[in-house]
Amino acid sequence: MLLADAMLEYRDRRPTAERFFGQAFRLQSEGRFADAEDFYRRSIALYPTSEAYTFLGWCLSFQDRHEEAIQLCKRGIELDPEYGNPYNDIGAYLIQLGRVEEAIPWLERAKAARRYDCHHYPFYNLGRVFEMLGKFDEALREYRGAIDRAKERNVEYRHAITAAARVEAILKRSRA
Repeated sequence: MLLADAMLEYRDRRPTAERFFGQAFRLQSEGRFADAEDFYRRSIALYPTSEAYTFLGWCLSFQDRHEEAIQLCKRGIELDPEYGNPYNDIGAYLIQLGRVEEAIPWLERAKAARRYDCHHYPFYNLGRVFEMLGKFDEALREYRGAIDRAKERNVEYRHAITAAARVEAILKRSRA
């Protein structure tokens, strides 16, 4: 088989892989994580994408399989280093594992990613990290960054608004 024929055959797999991905996402949103995992893995087997690896990791995180989720996100980054979701997700999983300082470089990379629709998430997560570390000025800066990024998408990000108000109150008390 010629290389051009092999590439065409490979590209022909993409629509089926995308259908499997869509099915996986629907199953995951219904809380059917084992079934969703199966369909994400089928999608990856046919046509691996950064999105499929990242979303499979997200699915596993709902099952407290954070270390596996981190490895899958790293595979997603290998495929597309410009895709922001896996960086943020790694940071979020590290926070859940109590390894908050390890999360910082991942979240910073998510903030800098070129291909990322929801840039407010890494700002919010970084705010959480700084708040946990008692670095309230930095936390407030990140929460405000999350609010601003959400506004750019015409979204009101209530979690960030609430967190910013909480940290502002802490700072106000500490400076009084």
